[in-house]
Amino acid sequence: LDVKQFMANNRQGTHKAKERSEVSGSTRKLGRQKGGGGARRGDINSPVLVGGGRVFGPRPRDYSFKLNKKTKALARRSALAYKAQDNAILVVEDFVFETPKTKEFLGVIKNLKISDKKLLLVFSETNKNVYLSARILKGANVQLVSGLNTYRVLDAGVLVLTESTVSTINNMLS
Repeated sequence: LDVKQFMANNRQGTHKAKERSEVSGSTRKLGRQKGGGGARRGDINSPVLVGGGRVFGPRPRDYSFKLNKKTKALARRSALAYKAQDNAILVVEDFVFETPKTKEFLGVIKNLKISDKKLLLVFSETNKNVYLSARILKGANVQLVSGLNTYRVLDAGVLVLTESTVSTINNMLS
């Protein structure tokens, strides 16, 4: 449900089609009601005709919905439990890069033997150089523990947590 909410809240919802009252065209009746030999036709904007308006066409709308905090917490807890059961959580000691270097980041990933997997790196406080090093890589995501959500956890192949993050997550879940 939490993943469904995440996806729905990210939907743009700017779809729109013109209905018969919005289509440009005269409201003059096209032909006589009877005696023409063909079907009855109203104005040129009729949905039956080519170029006419759409019947009950899509309208712009907001797809987002509310989810209870406890439900979200339960979903997050379940997602982390699923990853733990799947042996997809790696705990590493806190690390910081002096400068943003993607090559350095790739070296860390290769040492952990997770270079072929989609990964989510979770930090307890902002780590700008690590973020800048990882942002160009397709399968790597860096996130703060405060912004951790169920979708990102389940989407990642491997969850990489720092030691300080683990204690923060334990406090968050209890």
